Amino acid sequence: MKIVVVGGGSTYTPELVDGFARLRDTLPVDELVLVDPDAERLGLVGGVSARIMARQGHPGRLVTGTSLDEHLDGASAVLLQLRIGGQAARHTDETVPLMCGCVGQETTGAGGLAKALRTVPVVLDIADRIRKQAPDAWIVDFTNPVGIVTRALLDAGHKAVGLCNVAKGFQHTFGDWFGVDPERVELDHVGLNHLTWERGVRIDGVDVLPKIFAEHSESLAARVKIPIEMMRRHDVIPSYYLRFYYAHDAVVAEQLAEPSRAEQVLALEKQLLTMYADPALDVKPALLDERGGAYYSEAAIALVAGLLGESGTVQVANVRNAGTLPFLPPEAVIEVPCRVDASGAHPLPVAPIAPLQGGLIAHVAAYEELAVQAAVLGGVERVEDALIAHPLIGQTEPAQKLAAELVSVNREFLAWA
Repeated sequence: MKIVVVGGGSTYTPELVDGFARLRDTLPVDELVLVDPDAERLGLVGGVSARIMARQGHPGRLVTGTSLDEHLDGASAVLLQLRIGGQAARHTDETVPLMCGCVGQETTGAGGLAKALRTVPVVLDIADRIRKQAPDAWIVDFTNPVGIVTRALLDAGHKAVGLCNVAKGFQHTFGDWFGVDPERVELDHVGLNHLTWERGVRIDGVDVLPKIFAEHSESLAARVKIPIEMMRRHDVIPSYYLRFYYAHDAVVAEQLAEPSRAEQVLALEKQLLTMYADPALDVKPALLDERGGAYYSEAAIALVAGLLGESGTVQVANVRNAGTLPFLPPEAVIEVPCRVDASGAHPLPVAPIAPLQGGLIAHVAAYEELAVQAAVLGGVERVEDALIAHPLIGQTEPAQKLAAELVSVNREFLAWA
């Protein structure tokens, strides 16, 4: 089995490689290929990745390369973890929206749209090359904004599934709180990527959501940064990303007073790359936990294992709605538990959704449809329309200003601009 990772020079990659090494019985990989155009960075990440595999006795071959086309033949799956424009572009995603009093975040709101504009055309080009050279390969997208990127891939007819680590993180948190293996934790997880709620948490079939509220309220509120009273009242646990909606003005005030997350991550990445250069380092460093992406490897391996043969596994994934949420178009991409097999990820039935969650889901899904159109077709007016549709912007004047500024600062990445 051959797995190709596009964006293999990411500082995330040792987390992924560590997972491949630890979980080799779940997904027996013969060849793991890390592809990245940055040869110097890839050399550092590839070196520590090879040492991690060797330390854990993984028999597979690790290959690095800067040319995707040279490494696609025979691939069973291709994982996408791209960041077009690097942390410099992320910094503009997180700071430009603040000039209009809007949240600056790389996956949500105006910043997420800017990232989609840069990313979708590149991902579609990569997917076309995969289809030519490895037509049977599954594309697993971890590149944000996952819902928008996945929809663009599916609209273009590619064999693609989107992946996020939020659900996997909750499984680990709740497993730790109740002293059980995270695989025993079943989530009633519903929504869109980075817009999800846990409506139930079952361990061996028993819903422990009331016990979470009763026994872990302080820890839960600190984790998702949302008042416990709101969660109890609506009997749901929102993901951390809902804070950008529920506490918008407070978040903007915080962001104006702090360095951007991009600046913080850039400093972390410099430290990590220095560590990766140490020929004695052969384990995933603890500092990597601060980088984000925790449990990405477990989520990716579980999903790929299902797609490549472990029939009937249940994993949270980003897939076509296809009638699962009746208030959304069938073409929308949703994030829900899916039964995964060689034919794809198939959403499980979802109980009716309360208006408080359903209204926001419908609103953001409409924005995502317009965001895909803007990313694929281009045009400042399409960018403006998508911003007007987003509940975190929603007004013509800031939408006009942000559309013009986001296109300007990203001009080098936008062929149509």
